[in-house]
Amino acid sequence: MHAKSIELLNRAVADELAAVHQYMFFHFHCDNQGFELLSSLYRRTAIEEMMHVERLAERILFLKGEVLLKAAHEVHAVTDVREMLAMAARMEQESARDYNLWANESGANADSATKKIFEGLVEDEERHFDQFDLETQNLGRFGDRYLALQSIERAKKSSMGPAA
Repeated sequence: MHAKSIELLNRAVADELAAVHQYMFFHFHCDNQGFELLSSLYRRTAIEEMMHVERLAERILFLKGEVLLKAAHEVHAVTDVREMLAMAARMEQESARDYNLWANESGANADSATKKIFEGLVEDEERHFDQFDLETQNLGRFGDRYLALQSIERAKKSSMGPAA
């Protein structure tokens, strides 16, 4: 009865898992480069994407489907901060677009609960896009000084020892 909804929900699970992996990769590399603010943004976003997976999985199970935990794609080894931000913004835009379409398709298939889930995800993905877009604007406006300030702040904290 809800086979199409289960299919769409599992596609979303795959997209969200890919996002979790990609954002954790970005988190690790930003942290390693001393860009604490960006590192934290990627970590928080990855956690939110994990919560999306949970919400989607609960709906799939409610519809008596099987949750397919396979990421949509492998992690892309991007370590340049500008490229990371561009990729993250693109991923969020694509997800928002897909979830909008899938919300409409779910509604057309008389599955308003799945439609609401997708609509909620659109709001989250648009908010994530806005965060990555703001960071891209900051980087464009302030250039490498923006990144240097993050590294300096991290170095200050490190030099103060564990009590800081």
